Amino acid sequence: MNMFKESKVRTVTEYLVTLPAERKEAVRAVHEIIRKTVPKLKVYFAGNMIGYGSFQYKNYKKEIIQWPVVALANQKQYISVYVCSIIDGRYVAERYKTELGKVKVGRSCISFKKLADLHLPTLKRVLQLAARHPGLTP
Repeated sequence: MNMFKESKVRTVTEYLVTLPAERKEAVRAVHEIIRKTVPKLKVYFAGNMIGYGSFQYKNYKKEIIQWPVVALANQKQYISVYVCSIIDGRYVAERYKTELGKVKVGRSCISFKKLADLHLPTLKRVLQLAARHPGLTP
């Protein structure tokens, strides 16, 4: 069972190639930052985004599924980095909200329009924490 919506794209390489020209450089840069910062998280295509690492998660249907620890997606208005990590009952992305730059943060999602808006040292810290503490609240 696919946990993500269907897409004609089937690989990470195809995903990166099919990005709109105005987003290609930024998405590729964040992809490389994630790969270099948390190299132990296996990279894979996750339906409509790039996934990095996985953990078991019980979804709303009470099914146990594999879910990405980190995911990168080109959205209509933003580039989004999903960080599925909680420490002491708080989402890691929310913990670092004020340090991440000119971004929008919601629970496990960091969204931005331009790479220059994202504070990369803080993103790297968030990624490292996520690799050590993957998970979501039930």
